[in-house]
Amino acid sequence: MNMKWNYPLSRRSFLLAGTGAAIAASMRPWPTRAEGQNEVRLTAAPAQALLIAPDRPETAVWAYNGTVPGPVLRLRQGEPSRLLVENRLDEETTVHWHGIRLPNGMDGVPGLTQPPIRPGETFAYEFAPPDAGTFWYHPHADGLVQLGRGLAGPLIVEEREPVAVDRDVLWFLSDWRLTRDGKIAGGFGNMMDAGMSGRVGNMVTLNGRVSDAEPVRAGERIRLRLVNGALARMMALGFEGHRPVIIAIDGQPCEPQEAVGGRLLLGPAMRIDVVLDMQGEPGRRYAVTDDFYDGLAYTLTQLRYSQEPPLRAHPADAPIALPPNPLPEPDLTSAERHELTLQGGMMGGGMMKGMGGMDGMAMPGMNGGAVWAINGMSMTGDGDAHMEPALTFKRGQSVVLTLSNQTAWWHPMHVHGHSFRVLSRNGESVPHRQWQDTVLMQPKDTVEVAFVADNPGDWMLHCHVADHQMSGLMTVFRVA
Repeated sequence: MNMKWNYPLSRRSFLLAGTGAAIAASMRPWPTRAEGQNEVRLTAAPAQALLIAPDRPETAVWAYNGTVPGPVLRLRQGEPSRLLVENRLDEETTVHWHGIRLPNGMDGVPGLTQPPIRPGETFAYEFAPPDAGTFWYHPHADGLVQLGRGLAGPLIVEEREPVAVDRDVLWFLSDWRLTRDGKIAGGFGNMMDAGMSGRVGNMVTLNGRVSDAEPVRAGERIRLRLVNGALARMMALGFEGHRPVIIAIDGQPCEPQEAVGGRLLLGPAMRIDVVLDMQGEPGRRYAVTDDFYDGLAYTLTQLRYSQEPPLRAHPADAPIALPPNPLPEPDLTSAERHELTLQGGMMGGGMMKGMGGMDGMAMPGMNGGAVWAINGMSMTGDGDAHMEPALTFKRGQSVVLTLSNQTAWWHPMHVHGHSFRVLSRNGESVPHRQWQDTVLMQPKDTVEVAFVADNPGDWMLHCHVADHQMSGLMTVFRVA
């Protein structure tokens, strides 16, 4: 797979709020799931968060259990869990358990899989996660605003057997658009964001905090779980002096492999697990940088080595491959084949057919106008537009979808209720044919994916740039 890391987005069209990219990273201890604990309670409510620095004001956010990101939820593979979500916001909400292959009624899409959770109400999500891996949770009601104000958190489904690493580390990456005084900027759902790159912010946090370094020790082996919880920001992470080995993508184990071009490419909603053998020099610092956007590279954090002697003289020799998850293998010889064409947006050779160009374009996003389409059909909002399914599959049918991006913009395309194999990109077979639930498409890309439609119900397929989803880049498929 040949990917161009630098995205040629001009400073004028980048639409940064505030005074440039104040980027930060930190890691704080994460709670673990108590043995035998199968019930979790999450409360969505307004809160305050110290995002920038101790000497700066707190930011008013919306949060799960008072923290951004929300608490790490640790479930066990195959074990029933009950997650109670209480809504203390002044508007309706839901929770989507991103990447989990769960029953349709637990998927968290308002009007499609469940009634929205009204203010003051509680909804119980019950499911047994079939796959171990790194996942996350976020609203699917007023998702642009609720996620943009902080409602998101990581979810880890633990393998049945421990993985041979010295530490299991999570970096949950969030992107914020803040004003000079540290408040969340308004303007959600504006036409420029919706028709271009989405609401890219001016500050990135790691685990909700600003910090300049992450402590490590020479000789240790780390499993690093990376989650891109941003509304729209693409990321291409490089680790100075280190060679991360990818062991899972979107929660699904893959053949261990080094990153293409030495960079880890993460679109919004994507996750990558890597193994890092810490072979740097004690006392040194090594930069972790994000250079996805042309001319706007920044240092996300630094790996700060302690002065301690190396934990071991040579990298650990324990195997790093993860056990596979129980995914059904699609039969490509009998698969149904369908094409889905992504259309619309600005700067893409004209607006969508019938839009009349920018002069005739309705205000998109939260105000209901469509800027994007899939096969000429636009589904706006969060999933409650009552649109008939674009595709219907018989349960157990193998499916090959050809996704064609005819726009000038990047799109992380996410499928609910299933994971798919990525077969090819622009006519070339993809090495390893990894399992994913979100595939990142650059402008003019054509990607083939395959899966078994084995999970009954109506499911969303949409771009995970929140502005794009809200303004039409979404559809529904049915498994019956």
